Amino acid sequence: MRPDPAAAGTAAAPVVLVAHGSRDPRAQAATRALARGVAAGRPGLDVRVAFLELADPRPADVLGALRAAGEPAPVVVPLLLTRAYHGRVDLPAQVAGFDCVIADTLGEVSEPLLAGLTRRLHEAVTRYDAVVLAAAGTSVASGRAMVDEVAGALTSRLGVPCVAAYASAAAPTGGEAVAALRARGARRVAVASYFLAPGRLHEAVLADARTAGAIGAAAPLGASRELVRLVLQRVDAIAPRRALLAV
Repeated sequence: MRPDPAAAGTAAAPVVLVAHGSRDPRAQAATRALARGVAAGRPGLDVRVAFLELADPRPADVLGALRAAGEPAPVVVPLLLTRAYHGRVDLPAQVAGFDCVIADTLGEVSEPLLAGLTRRLHEAVTRYDAVVLAAAGTSVASGRAMVDEVAGALTSRLGVPCVAAYASAAAPTGGEAVAALRARGARRVAVASYFLAPGRLHEAVLADARTAGAIGAAAPLGASRELVRLVLQRVDAIAPRRALLAV
């Protein structure tokens, strides 16, 4: 991936990728692999990682170290797929008091996101007549609406029905979504993973879907080239806001 000349103004500022965090070491490894991919996609970019909970370092630790080193105001990219509690409340609270700019979350319908979800799905299964988009879940209506929008976009892209399902805090479950699609006549229901990294919730919703008859399930997006592209788009999109901090 070649550096984007239009993004030259963002290259000098560090980028901090902030994930939710998990006790599962695979999740932390996926976040660090994504950071390496982003750094490779934009040579010279200083990319750090932080976690909101359940893992270290925390955002304040990373931002404090950057400030102590005299680095420019960093770009904080939330590795979150919805604008729910962690994106709207938790992350801003944890970076309060630091000069930084928070980018948008990653879950808005976009070509990189849809391409990544599709590729991961087709790595797992290629013949299907319906798809469940498995997500972690949120009680925030706007967060669920974002997942529904992605499911709708996948319906158009894949040419088969795609419905959202959740591991917790929302309905339907993975098993309920598979059962509903089968009741509508689907016989080969596959599962796309609206997750960035493996972990307990990912495994739970996929296991529930498989028990109900799903024929295959995609891996999380992980350090895919599509996710690298999407992160860099988020960095580039906030260049004007970061420039205001230098005024």
